[in-house]
Amino acid sequence: MSKPIVAIVGRPNVGKSTLFNKLIGERRSIVEDLPGVTRDRIYAEAEWRDRKFVLIDTGGIEPKSDDTILKQMRTQAEIAVASADVIVFMCDIRAGLLADDRDIAIMLKRSGKPIILAVNKIDRVGEPPLEFYEFFELGFEREPISLSSLHGSGTGDLLDAIIEECDFSDSDGDDEGVINVAVIGKPNAGKSSIINRMCGEDRVIVSDIAGTTRDAVDTRVENSHGIYNFIDTAGIRRHSKVEDRIEKFSVIRAQMAIERADVCLLMIDAKDGVTEQDEKIAGLAHEAGKACIIVINKWDAVEKDNGTVNRYNNEIRTALAYMPYAPIIYVSALTGQRCAAIYELINSVRAESLRRVSTGMLNDLLNDAMTRVQPPSDKGKRLKIYYMTETSVAPPTFVIFCNSEELFHFSYRRYIENCLRDTFGFAGTPIRLVIRQKGDEV
Repeated sequence: MSKPIVAIVGRPNVGKSTLFNKLIGERRSIVEDLPGVTRDRIYAEAEWRDRKFVLIDTGGIEPKSDDTILKQMRTQAEIAVASADVIVFMCDIRAGLLADDRDIAIMLKRSGKPIILAVNKIDRVGEPPLEFYEFFELGFEREPISLSSLHGSGTGDLLDAIIEECDFSDSDGDDEGVINVAVIGKPNAGKSSIINRMCGEDRVIVSDIAGTTRDAVDTRVENSHGIYNFIDTAGIRRHSKVEDRIEKFSVIRAQMAIERADVCLLMIDAKDGVTEQDEKIAGLAHEAGKACIIVINKWDAVEKDNGTVNRYNNEIRTALAYMPYAPIIYVSALTGQRCAAIYELINSVRAESLRRVSTGMLNDLLNDAMTRVQPPSDKGKRLKIYYMTETSVAPPTFVIFCNSEELFHFSYRRYIENCLRDTFGFAGTPIRLVIRQKGDEV
């Protein structure tokens, strides 16, 4: 089920990010502030000749630099190389073949992965310049590919080479109707155990040793509820404890699993309650716009009275105040208590994340909401809302046109979101509101 992973690596400023944007067909921010990461790898799905793969853009590698940021970027790239199935090594024709390129080539050869050498910034049509042939000296099995990531020339040849090197044997299954479910949480919360329980067999290694699952493992399940692909992620540890590269690799793979999931099961250990780390992990799924279910595991190990559930609910809603939409279910992977009910919740929150509402119905709701609570005003100027429309799903995203984005206070934005939920549901999924001043493009 998992798609091949292709990493783009090379020195800084050789055009990796430009190529990444060209291959995925959209412009993406290349720098993101993920916890513990100075220069993150950005990943996205790419497709060529009806084949899909995951593409990773990395920070530039400076092999001999002692600069802290550059060292972290080098570590990031090394992790990407470790996780990749195929590596695209980019060089710059204008800079020529440098000593750093040779050092990176040696590092990549040690990985044992298929490597495609792409020589970038060859913007002239026709035969490549003589300098291009210097790069044959690096001694890779494949001949270098001449490329202009800016203009797109040579990208077809590069994509053909990527497809040839990728192994699609695990990803050829029919994905129609499959719901991808990432099981996320801190180590030893019972992620692997819950998957084994829901599969009815031991499909994933289970151990009491925190960190047993180092990689993201896919498990396909078909039953009367539907077809599911469970992604068992390595537990996301506190960043102060994420020291060795294998653990860093596990964190990144967990984040990648969230990115490609349709639904996230946030596993919380009932004995520990909601910890600070649980809050951070939930935040990753929330920020990614994923439908979520909060699964309280090991419920059989908790001593209960009539008020236990209410106390837990209040604690969870307080700690995870930013995701009040997520349903809570109390289960035991050990005994199987209520585990089957998770399937119905998965189907429900997935359907809600795909819900579309017509513009006419949205504007009826908007008019009613403004009649009940007047839009805010400031210094005699009142907010005027013209109309609202839904532009995308998963998560449901609504664009609201108004006369002043500045006047659209957070409290009124939250009020509109609550009206949407009261009227149309959207249980289990975040909602995104995009405010546009009149005249702005959608």
